[in-house]
Amino acid sequence: MTAELTVDLSTGATSVLAEGPAAGTLRRTATSHLGLRVPDVAAATEFYGRILGLRLHEELSDGGARLGWGSGHHVLDLRPGAPGVDHIAFEVRDEGGLAALAERLRRAGLPVAALDAALLDEAVPGTTGIATVDPDGLTVQFHGPVRRAGEHAADTGRRPVKYQHVTLATGDVARKVAFYTDVCGFRISDQLADGRFAWLRSDRDHHTLAVVNSGSDTGLDHYSYDLAEWEDFKTWCDRLTEEGVDVTWGPGRHGPGNNLFVFFDDPAGHHIELSAEMERFHDDRVAYTPRRWEPVPASVNLWGGQLASWRKTSGKTSEES
Repeated sequence: MTAELTVDLSTGATSVLAEGPAAGTLRRTATSHLGLRVPDVAAATEFYGRILGLRLHEELSDGGARLGWGSGHHVLDLRPGAPGVDHIAFEVRDEGGLAALAERLRRAGLPVAALDAALLDEAVPGTTGIATVDPDGLTVQFHGPVRRAGEHAADTGRRPVKYQHVTLATGDVARKVAFYTDVCGFRISDQLADGRFAWLRSDRDHHTLAVVNSGSDTGLDHYSYDLAEWEDFKTWCDRLTEEGVDVTWGPGRHGPGNNLFVFFDDPAGHHIELSAEMERFHDDRVAYTPRRWEPVPASVNLWGGQLASWRKTSGKTSEES
């Protein structure tokens, strides 16, 4: 892995997250599903059904639950345990992409295990998958095409369109970004100029994965579902209020990605984002230099600069900024 932080020795400020030659080899890879650990699987299952319209697809052997939108591949695995992320997963539709990724992982000395076929509901015939671990020890799954019939077919005021991206917390952004770009094949779309936050893409969306510095914490920062348009946000904020779910951040608009957002928490405290109007990259033949945003609250929230209580920029929480 060759990506590293470039340091301006005159100021001590980190500036550029560089990419290695493998960056950008994944161009048709989207988020697939997410595994979360929750103390009360039944309560979480009820919440995700009532609030986000996810239905029980399968009861898991460990007491967990697999949820989706009634048809197509599942969206969430809820596993019993202390709150946290169990695994993240991506669907690789790049031709030859899965085999090439497995080879890059092996060359980097990383484990590559075959993915259990039971994890791939609604798989296109012949679809296989692999699992590995990232620098923080998080299980990362990659698999071939699956059917996603449950997406893009909903009353968007009552149910999101799709699961869209995941943001991971880490104590070492450079190392984490190096793994996902130089080995896995993501591209850097944007970053904060101090190197504490990076947004990575693997398809046309501005980001399917983001990495944020969290001090010594690792795991899930938040994950996001797509809404269709701005008008949905008013409906969703009203719905959350009616259901007794507090809006914890937003509505607002991010600088990187330019997407609208609103946040709330599930019963286990996982931060959930609803997003819309994300920037897209439609032509990979165009040379693009990732923007470097000032590490200030107004960069991650263009509408006034308010931050969520857990969010930090340049080491400052929202209360300190």
